[in-house]
Amino acid sequence: MIKTDFIPPMIKGVSASKAFLPAHRDPVVTTIFKYVCQQFAHISVHEWQQRFADGLVYDASGQILNVHSPYQANTHIFYYRFLAHEQPVPFQHHILFENDALLVVDKPHFLTISPTGQYVQETLLVRLKNQTGIEELSPIHRLDRETAGIILLSKKTQVRHAYQQLFANRQVQKTYHAIAAYRSELSFPRTLNLCMQKGQPFYTMQIDAHGEPNSETYIECLEHNQFWAKYRLKPVTGKQHQLRVHLNYLGVPIKNDPFYPTVLHKKHDDFSAPLQLLAKHIEFIDPISHEKICIESQYNLDL
Repeated sequence: MIKTDFIPPMIKGVSASKAFLPAHRDPVVTTIFKYVCQQFAHISVHEWQQRFADGLVYDASGQILNVHSPYQANTHIFYYRFLAHEQPVPFQHHILFENDALLVVDKPHFLTISPTGQYVQETLLVRLKNQTGIEELSPIHRLDRETAGIILLSKKTQVRHAYQQLFANRQVQKTYHAIAAYRSELSFPRTLNLCMQKGQPFYTMQIDAHGEPNSETYIECLEHNQFWAKYRLKPVTGKQHQLRVHLNYLGVPIKNDPFYPTVLHKKHDDFSAPLQLLAKHIEFIDPISHEKICIESQYNLDL
């Protein structure tokens, strides 16, 4: 009988992923290697071969598997994800605040939060795990790769839900700064209440002029010149790309936005024009310590 109390270690800041091996009737799938190649077809066969060769696939008891290890139904495996070639992101994060349960970090532009697509080591989460040694680190909310500024991470799995509830219950006050086009005919401050839906391409959002409003943003103009303005934005809701879509709706798209109003496919090694959107300030009552937390990003956006 296979022991299942094995806890896979963190390797280079990367925690193991877990996959269940169900009972099946495919006579071709006789090894675990063949199963994962079939089940995770988006990952190349060569990459799976390399993971097995590097000893990065374990069974439930912690035994290292190879490409010939037989398929064992109704158990599970652990595997690690590393990329052979990964584009370095030449910007550094900064830890702004830390207590027993929470980490507040200033994220630079172009740094993805969690491993995805072309990035594993060059993500904020893996960098922080390598830096702190805390395997249970987990993001509490979202921040786009293109957006810089404040992001919260929980240090313990058991407290993550308490912090997530703050966002769900709208008990977190978030302030963003953005550099966007200036239009003299627009008056500020103003509040936008709009219906946002999935757009085309699928990773964008769009406004439904006839739908029930589901997104709200308070907007002020802090300063401007003939072409650009610096806006302060306070979102009440947290829809994907909300601030970018709301400003674009007003006809003042954010400077260097690769999605709005037009999708531009930039190269992953092009760091020349960061999106001018910054998560500048965050404020809330810590649900664990019950202290008032007010944190401001060290980054600034200039006209």
